[in-house]
Amino acid sequence: MSARTLDTVRKLLRAVPSALAGGPGGYDVEGKVVVITGAATGIGYALARLLYARGARLALVDIDGRAATAAAAGLGVRAVGIGADVADRADMREAIDRVRERFGGIDVVVANAGIVPKPSSIRLMDPADFDRVLAVNLTGVFNTVHPSLDDIVAARGHVVVVSSCAAFAPGMGGSPYMVSKAGVEQFGRALRVELAASGATAGVAYFGIVDTAMTHETLDDDDMGAELGDLLPWPLNKRISPTEAAASIADGIARRAPRTIAPAGWEPYAMLRGALNVVLDQQLSTDERVRSLTNRLEQRIRAERGRSIDA
Repeated sequence: MSARTLDTVRKLLRAVPSALAGGPGGYDVEGKVVVITGAATGIGYALARLLYARGARLALVDIDGRAATAAAAGLGVRAVGIGADVADRADMREAIDRVRERFGGIDVVVANAGIVPKPSSIRLMDPADFDRVLAVNLTGVFNTVHPSLDDIVAARGHVVVVSSCAAFAPGMGGSPYMVSKAGVEQFGRALRVELAASGATAGVAYFGIVDTAMTHETLDDDDMGAELGDLLPWPLNKRISPTEAAASIADGIARRAPRTIAPAGWEPYAMLRGALNVVLDQQLSTDERVRSLTNRLEQRIRAERGRSIDA
């Protein structure tokens, strides 16, 4: 390794603590207008409650408009509920316009809405399931953030895109989710660099397992999903509540953090993933439990399709 390369490496390593700490100065959400998608339940609603308590004015956007309106009413007069599908670009432009009409502008956007696919191998996956997951989880982030960016730049505000530790974990049995969240990660990183000249900031939120209805449906109520979950070692299998996840985002906004990770047990994996994933992919590809699980998953899919044809 040349002296110049060593010097570059040393500079990068010295910059790690400040990069993880956050952006320049703090950010107080009191009086600020915050848009949150997927806000009627789960992490989104927990975040809405927390930011409302900190004085923010909130637009709770959710595909279930009635649930969003009820959630906003439960918070108070500084909150409004809006029904919109993040996968529908025109729908989201209209939703953002409604926020402007109500509050006059936008300071913070949290692109939180997401779905998970039914467990499947790539070989037997319904292409429509793949398309829908990416439409909501990845394109939905673009549809949420893009129409808001002029406001964010004008306000020198902040954007949070919700990725997942699944972005850098093996994706067998649920690849559309992992693919979408890896895309969100790259979107958020690009956005932070691009916004820097304007004084606005962006960050990526990563979560391990959050104890939500989506988690119960995917990992607890599905036998094979539960087996997939059992492959995670401690502390990666630790669950956190929606409130803990929301606190991670809210505190990240307060310091304009480039990224937040919860629970903390995922941090070493995130930092070392370049090396760890090479080893992990090799181990999983030769693990008899994983092979058996994949075979049984495909057998179940074929059986379900056979019953559907018979019906």
